[in-house]
Amino acid sequence: MDNTTHTMLAITWFGLIGLMLVFYVVTDGFDLGIGILSLLRKRREDHDVMVQTIGHVWDANETWLVVLGGALFGAFPDAYALLLQDLYLPVMLLIAGLIMRGAAIEFRHSVSHGVLWDKVFGIGSLVAAIAQGVILGKVLTGLAPGELSGVFVAVSAVGVVAGYSLLGSTYLVKRTVGTLEQWSRRLALLSAFVTVAAAVVLTAATWFISAVGHERWTQPGVFHLLIALGVAAGLAFAYIMGALYLGSSSGPFRASVALFFLSFAGLAVSLFPDFVPGKLGIVESASDTSTLAFMLIGIGVIFPVMIGYNLYQYYIFRGKVKGNGVRAGE
Repeated sequence: MDNTTHTMLAITWFGLIGLMLVFYVVTDGFDLGIGILSLLRKRREDHDVMVQTIGHVWDANETWLVVLGGALFGAFPDAYALLLQDLYLPVMLLIAGLIMRGAAIEFRHSVSHGVLWDKVFGIGSLVAAIAQGVILGKVLTGLAPGELSGVFVAVSAVGVVAGYSLLGSTYLVKRTVGTLEQWSRRLALLSAFVTVAAAVVLTAATWFISAVGHERWTQPGVFHLLIALGVAAGLAFAYIMGALYLGSSSGPFRASVALFFLSFAGLAVSLFPDFVPGKLGIVESASDTSTLAFMLIGIGVIFPVMIGYNLYQYYIFRGKVKGNGVRAGE
């Protein structure tokens, strides 16, 4: 196969990995957000309801991260090696946070130590979210050292925590009733404003600090596309505000998901054609043509199954959770 085929396969895999990433961030994002928000509630009854809203889906949501890691290793081994070398600590913290959360969900029913495991659930979720924010910030700065890059990474971590809190709170609006739902609406408003504020700061900082702003945004047509995505994201934010004000149950969560999709579309446009800005290109870091083609066949089988299974789960366990595992309408 010629270089054109290799380039097309590399770009296809870049898009697929981006899609896997956004699927993971959205699905596991509201799980992590609910865990973070659980640190702000004291009543165990509220913790029970919050965990029940994700009890049947959280483990399947994490499957996207496993597939993402395997796809990155197989399709872009050079990028995998570079990223793991520079991001070893936050990746290990991410894994530790996910382990803490998974163990807490299983052991929180302990009679004598249930309260402790509830705290582990919240702390593990927070650690995982912060680690993901650090990874995002470091990638956008091209893994560059320095104080300015450190501030950029810190704002990125705050933005990810706020964004996951937004997903988690709007999901609770969709799935809970009563005082917990009303509390979640207030938290959704706050989380939305912090998320957008962090996004605005990161956008401005990207122009001055990140290699993305200098090497990609000034290319013909790119800035106009990013402006269009920014306008669409602004409309999604406005929809979240309006839906929360009007008392909609599903609208805020759907708009939050749209906001994340638009944000990741902007990220993909900004990174392309690099995998790591200023350090590693997509085509140069990709595996050979036969490997990419073989993996594409495999993912073509796995992808529909994973998406179908996720959708089936959400359909089966839809409805409001009223406590004690009972959903509205049962």
